[in-house]
Amino acid sequence: MATIGEFDPLNSTVPATKIEVTVSCRNLLDMDTFSKSDPGNTTDFIYIRGLKHFGRTEVIDNTLNPDFVRKFVLDFFFEEKQNLRFDVYNVDTRSSNLSKHDFLGQMFCTLGEILGSTGSRLERTLSIFTVRSENGIHVSRCKCHVSFFQDIATMQFCANKLDKKDFFGKSDPFLVFYRSNEDGTFTICHKTEVVKNNLNPVWQSFTIPVRALCNGDYDRTVKVDVYDWDRDGSHDFIGEFTTSYRELSRGQSQFNVYEVLNPKKKGKKKKYVNSGTVSPVRFCVRVGRVLLSTGNPSQPTSLHYMSPYQMNAYAMALKAVGEIIQDYDSDKLFPAYGFGAKLPPDGKISHAFPLNSNTENPNCVAIEGVLEAYFQSLRTVQLYGPTNFAPVISQVARCAAEVTDGSQYFVLLMITDGVISDMAQTKEAVVNAASLPMSIIIVGVGPAEFDAMEELDGDEVRVSSRGRFAERDIVQFVPFRDYIDRSGNQVLSMARLAKDVLAEIPDQLLSFMKSRGIEPRPPVAATSDSPSVSTNTTTTTPASKQRNVHA
Repeated sequence: MATIGEFDPLNSTVPATKIEVTVSCRNLLDMDTFSKSDPGNTTDFIYIRGLKHFGRTEVIDNTLNPDFVRKFVLDFFFEEKQNLRFDVYNVDTRSSNLSKHDFLGQMFCTLGEILGSTGSRLERTLSIFTVRSENGIHVSRCKCHVSFFQDIATMQFCANKLDKKDFFGKSDPFLVFYRSNEDGTFTICHKTEVVKNNLNPVWQSFTIPVRALCNGDYDRTVKVDVYDWDRDGSHDFIGEFTTSYRELSRGQSQFNVYEVLNPKKKGKKKKYVNSGTVSPVRFCVRVGRVLLSTGNPSQPTSLHYMSPYQMNAYAMALKAVGEIIQDYDSDKLFPAYGFGAKLPPDGKISHAFPLNSNTENPNCVAIEGVLEAYFQSLRTVQLYGPTNFAPVISQVARCAAEVTDGSQYFVLLMITDGVISDMAQTKEAVVNAASLPMSIIIVGVGPAEFDAMEELDGDEVRVSSRGRFAERDIVQFVPFRDYIDRSGNQVLSMARLAKDVLAEIPDQLLSFMKSRGIEPRPPVAATSDSPSVSTNTTTTTPASKQRNVHA
């Protein structure tokens, strides 16, 4: 067992987040006279401190809508602006000299823009080749998708009695795996090698990040197409089947065999059964690295930097909002949690850990106690990713679900750098919490784009999950940078932030009370020896408030 002395968070190397970029293109310009373009894609990865060519995809024959299988594994640094350029070419020769090939266009973006897009998927028009044709303006588009490394699955498959597709031989089968998206579309995530002239192939084992296969949803549909490879790229469709990560994880068994079905053949032939079967030969999972951090708190570049001269943005946001809202709490005891860190003594990762290290009693006395616990936690834990919001939202929601009579109202304050790794789960948690006596305040700190946070704020469009909309808007998001005083006056910055961030709480509280038919309590009768103050405002006494700090 590791000891505290062996786990040194402040002197530990804070590694970058390993992420995977997938590229696809649509409606590319046809540059070939007798066949479709053969697009290859090169990616220049540009740091702010210099230019670096990163890699090249495979060439896909005869298509204007390629889904490239080869991934680009990059290191993501939150505190750096990482520019990307995608150049797309029609490959006509075997020459490695790109000047020998037709240039189809390019796309510019930053890694942060991809991460901040819905589902971490960004689509943009290719520049250079937006040209006019007989049918109007030709527009080519390039799409990028980012996946975080988490658990890594190793799989191997075999097939039995596949359909014979080749006239002079058997079939040259290969498998293509697709992950289903929220909008009903599919994204290619793996393609096996081709096994030549074999109707009972055994493909080589391969590894794939679990998130790339199912995006964290173990029951999400995984579609697998079976093809017969052809040299000219017009591969013959043998059939398909659907499964899920949960089903695949059962591994090899007599119950885990998939029928390969061809809908066209099934519709034409009454006696059609299937076009063969596919079954897993091997399945195992190992834990991969998902490292996302706002930097070492002992370094000035970190958003959590503990300066002896001034508070960091996290502490300022906590103090600004907390000092106002604590006046409405009866006992001034605040449960305070961090999300995203390795904890002593053994470096176990947690997404909802008490800042005071007391799992039995996470309460801190007043906001000053929360601040003290926050600073102490920075000395004892190592910041780590991914940044998951859902666990801590669900934890507060469970507390709120126990008191729905109007006697308590819960306010969850979350302070974050803007990166979120479990958006689908977070939306579901917000939708569930919307029916409870609860509000969520999110303060974004740092220079990141906060598109994902804006998506959670239901001012314009109510948050939804799995076709279910939130009963009411309970999320208020503000970026702290919009309130920072130019003269450096921290007190003024904090006052501006608190005023805006708390503006929606009274209406959110009232909307819950009215929806449940809860009337305001009558004023307490005054005693003869004490003065009394009465008001006409509708109030409720919130006996408990929740505070959460991203650490």
